[in-house]
Amino acid sequence: MSYSSKTTIGSAIFFLQSFLLDLFFGSYLAAISDRIIYGHLISSEALSAPTSATFIFYGLFAVLFALLGTTLGFSLSSKILGKPLVGWRNSVAQNIAWIIGTFSIIAGWVISKISPIDFFSPQGLGAAKRLFDALLTPNLDIFDAALFAIIETIYIALIATLIALPFSFILSFLSARNLMKNHPVTFVIYYIFRLLTNFTRSIEPLIWAIIFSVWVGIGPFAGMLALMVHTVSSLTKQYSEQIEDIDTGAIEAIEATGAHPLQVIWFAVVPQIVIPFLSFTIYRWDINVRMATIIGLVGGGGIGSMLMQYSGLAKWHEVGLIVFMIALVVWVMDYVSAKVREALA
Repeated sequence: MSYSSKTTIGSAIFFLQSFLLDLFFGSYLAAISDRIIYGHLISSEALSAPTSATFIFYGLFAVLFALLGTTLGFSLSSKILGKPLVGWRNSVAQNIAWIIGTFSIIAGWVISKISPIDFFSPQGLGAAKRLFDALLTPNLDIFDAALFAIIETIYIALIATLIALPFSFILSFLSARNLMKNHPVTFVIYYIFRLLTNFTRSIEPLIWAIIFSVWVGIGPFAGMLALMVHTVSSLTKQYSEQIEDIDTGAIEAIEATGAHPLQVIWFAVVPQIVIPFLSFTIYRWDINVRMATIIGLVGGGGIGSMLMQYSGLAKWHEVGLIVFMIALVVWVMDYVSAKVREALA
């Protein structure tokens, strides 16, 4: 393929990416202006449910917004994607960014229904005092059960991390752009695995715990599977980014000897990533211990299940003991993992 053809294809892809991103910005700006800025702050009438005509209006505004931005040269998406804008075009793009950012903050405030009056109301402060009085006087009668549950939580996180390691290690090389970009087939594989890991990572462990609780039943196994899936995708991202940041000099030197690609990876890449990989892994186990306390709320086993049980019964003295134990374990894990990572650095 000639240089001009590659340039034309690259320009077309850039234009398509910019146009689609501007479509999103346009529809987002139309929706937030209509439903939040006008619907909640300006209009005194009750906000009705959106109709088909509303969505058609959003779509038309988005198309017009994208067309004007790309044709007149003040596309916010082009600026985000790296195209330099000058003069008034740059000013317009910056102002659009400020408008979107400002409207987003206003929308967040409105949708969150932030109310300092409710927060500092006598009734709310009184309820909070009663709650914290109970939490600060824990019931030690359930200490044995809570101790077993917190140990179960730690081991759920440990096994999830250990099982995820080999999958993450292999997938990280397939998800590293610098190792997969030299051939069309490997580049397609790279994009497939990147898409897959991004998708699985975007689903929180809490949701995975719900899925696996239905799949294998409520208990520690469901919690372990939820953490494992999320750990694989998260570690794959961290590992692959570390591979992409390695010194390429060692790779070029070993490739010059005529070594097989697997030999290049083993002798040029692996020695540079062992220590960072160990650091990421230990930090991930620390994260998984914290997550394991949360997935128990939806049937993932461990201390979270006890927390859900006693909080549902409003037994706040028991909840206080569980909270103290969770805080202590998380603090110890954070301290130990930090010391181990310092030793590896």
